[in-house]
Amino acid sequence: MSEFSNVTVVKKANVYFGGNVSSRTIRFADGTLKTLGFMLPGEYTFNTADPELMEILDGDLDVWLPGAQHWQTVKGSESFNVPGNAQFTVKIKAPTDYICSFLK
Repeated sequence: MSEFSNVTVVKKANVYFGGNVSSRTIRFADGTLKTLGFMLPGEYTFNTADPELMEILDGDLDVWLPGAQHWQTVKGSESFNVPGNAQFTVKIKAPTDYICSFLK
């Protein structure tokens, strides 16, 4: 799917790490939430409340997931899951375009 239909977009951006990570929240008619975002090269640690699916549209990163023994490389068209109430770290190697789906 290359586009979403019938959604509401929150105009105010979510901006993190001095502007190196930003996203916009989109709400679907059924109440589900996603963010569409962009990350510049750097290392960032995030905390989750709900489980998340991170879909990498374009870019190149390494992710350290909870319980992992090593970094996992993720590139455009790949994805990874993050458990709820957890922390994960990404090392962005190239500008990265992503969709984060909040799973409940």
